[in-house]
Amino acid sequence: MYRPVATAAATGGVPTDNGDYVVTLDQVPRWNDAEIRSSLEYENEDPSFSKSFLSDPLTSPGEESGSNGLASRFPVDHEINSKIYLWRGQPWNLEVDAVVNSTNESMDEVHSSQGLHAAAGPGLAEECTTLGGCRTGMAKVTNAYDLPARRVIHTVGPKYAVKYHTAAENALSHCYRSCLELLIENGLRSIAMGCIYTEAKSYPREPAAHVAIRTVRRLLEKQKDKITAVVFCTSTSSDTEIYKRLLPLYFPRDKHEEAVAISKLPADVGDENGETIIHERKIRIKPLPKKVIPKPSQPPAEVPASDVGLVQRNSSYLDTYLDPAFMSLMKDPDQRRQEQWEKTAQARGGWNCAKMLGFGDIGGPPLSAAEEYSLHSRCLAKANSLNLSEIAEMKIL
Repeated sequence: MYRPVATAAATGGVPTDNGDYVVTLDQVPRWNDAEIRSSLEYENEDPSFSKSFLSDPLTSPGEESGSNGLASRFPVDHEINSKIYLWRGQPWNLEVDAVVNSTNESMDEVHSSQGLHAAAGPGLAEECTTLGGCRTGMAKVTNAYDLPARRVIHTVGPKYAVKYHTAAENALSHCYRSCLELLIENGLRSIAMGCIYTEAKSYPREPAAHVAIRTVRRLLEKQKDKITAVVFCTSTSSDTEIYKRLLPLYFPRDKHEEAVAISKLPADVGDENGETIIHERKIRIKPLPKKVIPKPSQPPAEVPASDVGLVQRNSSYLDTYLDPAFMSLMKDPDQRRQEQWEKTAQARGGWNCAKMLGFGDIGGPPLSAAEEYSLHSRCLAKANSLNLSEIAEMKIL
């Protein structure tokens, strides 16, 4: 069974029959609760912190306050804010519908979130071996076994390299989105997510937090009626501080935070899914060329009055768009192939084997009986004169 956690006991966790503690959602601080606001101001020991967030190397340069008339890219949404939780602790101690396990492509126990397999029991590892692995950026679901959650969603975070920054950013965004989409597909409504960007994969903590938070925000904007709770779980104080500092940018709780976020957000906050926009890779769809409408021609005198409109339509519309070669009559493919073969045979008729050997042109006029006998005799004499003893000694046949 999962191990007892001091944080759960301190917050009044519910003990199980084995003495372990389960933390319910009503014991986890909600993002729009007043407790988090007061803790933010206290922990930073700065009376003006509520008006000026800590500096962030990814945010856009500009004034510390004021929107300068710009529209907010993440406006205040109290319904979405009510679904966000921030908790310091391991996600598998929470009583939610699903917890996220950051693993590798093989989904083995060694590279999974530390302590999860020990808490879930051996059944989890056995089920993981039957799934055939998991690709980077994708997610798969299993039973939770001894955990208080109902399901475990496994995902594979990307390895970070500076030269592939955009690819790693989009892969990490896809991890979070895949987990939430899998949650909805399985009819689940609450999820606890640790930091998928593990230190072993060298992903910078703060840029990764930007990707995680904005991806969750974008998906909740579309599916907020299908998800009741998303718990961001942190295991270190530095990660907790990062989330406390960045959450107001993407989940502002009032108009003041929304106005400050306008100047503090990064220049690139992704597309409607939170992924990085690569303008060079966009598919450019150009409009159709302008239609040249010729002057209406006079219909022939013999055309009936009822067909005048049809003649004018053909001249003004069809001629503009249709290629005449497309409308021309073509021969049957088999007939064309037969004609090609006949032409090839005629071209090669004068260069057949018999002519090269001095036996005349087989492609010429038919031979008489005497000529056929003479040709046969010469071929037979030539065959009898050949010495094939060396081939006979090889006993090939």
